[in-house]
Amino acid sequence: MRRLCASRRVRAAAAIFAVLALTVAGRYWLFWQRLEAPLNLEDRYVLMVNTGSNFTRLVRELRQAGVLADEDLLYYVRYHGLANQIRAGEYELLAGLTPLGLLQLLLDGRVIEYQVRLGEGWTLTQAVAAIQSHPAVVTTVPVEDAAGWQRALGTLQYPEGWLFPETYNFTRGTSDVELARRAQSLMQQTLEAAWAERDPGLPYQSPYDVLIMASIIEKETGLLAEQPQISGVFLRRLQQQMKLQTDPTVIYGLGGSFDGNLTRAQLQGDTPYNTYLREGLPPTPIALPSREALLATVHPAAGAALYFVAKGDGSHYFSATLEEHNAAVRQYQLNSP
Repeated sequence: MRRLCASRRVRAAAAIFAVLALTVAGRYWLFWQRLEAPLNLEDRYVLMVNTGSNFTRLVRELRQAGVLADEDLLYYVRYHGLANQIRAGEYELLAGLTPLGLLQLLLDGRVIEYQVRLGEGWTLTQAVAAIQSHPAVVTTVPVEDAAGWQRALGTLQYPEGWLFPETYNFTRGTSDVELARRAQSLMQQTLEAAWAERDPGLPYQSPYDVLIMASIIEKETGLLAEQPQISGVFLRRLQQQMKLQTDPTVIYGLGGSFDGNLTRAQLQGDTPYNTYLREGLPPTPIALPSREALLATVHPAAGAALYFVAKGDGSHYFSATLEEHNAAVRQYQLNSP
């Protein structure tokens, strides 16, 4: 009789244990089901995680927004000690994302990236204005503060031409100076590489001379195939101590007073950038040159041309003599025989 009672107690205990085990297992299964179920997202949700953010507050923010249905993710993070590994930044949560997927997103730091493009032939002012116009960029130096930009980029002169024209990815909160420094670094690398492979016998005394000439070539033509030809023209003019006589430098020297129509009086007005009146290169670049313009500068095309004139279709006519050049000017610009 005693053995029967003991046996019943053992069976009862086993049954209770089985029920508890099933209950725990069921809860564990439900816990994982909730962690792997999609978030309540019909559209994108942008989550901003500031440096030092409390993960508990983040979870509760998402619950209040209706994105998370419970706090299971909070318990998971606490159990695994992951709260301090969450990376700050701006995150995009999209439909189909699960709580565990959200956690991995935060641990990997896969933040939203924005883009800004700096165009070939832009001035520094245009490039900085484009950077600062992006709503995710923090403005720190006014676009018109020449001295401020000179200090920010650490250049000896106004840093015209020193930003490489390219598309740059960045995250919210990036400063205008940080982006400009990235563009400056890329230009320095590209310029140094071009300088290292330059043709022998060029009259340029430093990489900065190449930067200046490349900026002029960039402004003279939008046709990549013509850039080495124009480089060759300017090279021969320098070698023969002829003035460069290039309109883009004159226009740059006029600054904000240029209204789109270059006049004879302006061509005769002296500025440091008037290459009709002054020999050699202007004192600084006049625009952001592309990699192709830099390479054209250090690898000019051979030939005899000393002049070129725009044909009106984006291309140029090249001449070896002044007589031929004047005839081309009459044909393509004055429209007279």
